[in-house]
Amino acid sequence: MRVLVTGSLGQLGSELVSLLGSRGTPVMGVDLPGIDIAQSGSIATAFSLFEPTVIINCAAWTAVDDAETNEAAALRANGLGPELLAKACAEIDAWMVQISTDYVFAGNASSPYSETDEPAPLTAYGRTKLAGERAVQKVLPDSHYIVRTAWLYGINGNNFPKTMLKLMAERDTVSVVTDQVGQPTYARDLAHQLIALIDAKPVAGIFHGTNSGVASWFELAQAVFEDVGADPARVLPTDSASFVRPAPRPTYSVLGHDAWASAGLAPMRDWRSALDDAFKDGL
Repeated sequence: MRVLVTGSLGQLGSELVSLLGSRGTPVMGVDLPGIDIAQSGSIATAFSLFEPTVIINCAAWTAVDDAETNEAAALRANGLGPELLAKACAEIDAWMVQISTDYVFAGNASSPYSETDEPAPLTAYGRTKLAGERAVQKVLPDSHYIVRTAWLYGINGNNFPKTMLKLMAERDTVSVVTDQVGQPTYARDLAHQLIALIDAKPVAGIFHGTNSGVASWFELAQAVFEDVGADPARVLPTDSASFVRPAPRPTYSVLGHDAWASAGLAPMRDWRSALDDAFKDGL
């Protein structure tokens, strides 16, 4: 197995390159400006240099609010890019893992979204990521995995826990919404899960790559304060009306994990223990 990781400088991609390399799997990480997945020539160059058998696409437009006014640019990265990668995979009989998002759903459910639920994105970001999913499924019907994640954080890059640490140092109190719930997901845990997936190589399909359990952003912020020995009472509850943004945030971003059992794999662990370990790892 030879694994090419696109978007290798991000939270997830960097973990994948590190973990695969540490176990001796041939791996190459590529990112902008070294590769533009929306240019077939750029992809061809990377493929010819490395000759991968598995591609894990972590490259994406992730600026959710900016996508509302730049949907064409977001679609280039999130829709066209995966399509061109899939076509390149088809030419060399390689498998592709496409990282997607909870934003493909409306976020108004009352029970966990299953892998088979019909997507209904409410944002430009969600629409463009769904376009990427469907392109990969069409081009590689029997040799793809779609892995949706949510509330991702890691050692590298910017994320919610790091923002809380910054605000903790600047303010006496921090107001965080209680009316949006989801599954905080540690990038290193997801990287391990993706590696287990490509090792097991079940039939093609959709998987939900989030840590188990449920939390609100308020509860996650409190947990961050607790893990660094700060008073969680400094986190004050508020609601989404206090933070109006161009792209609506899902109220309910909880994803079900049934597909892992069908593949003979355990779902990811509880989000709270993952967060504890993330701080031990240097978050």
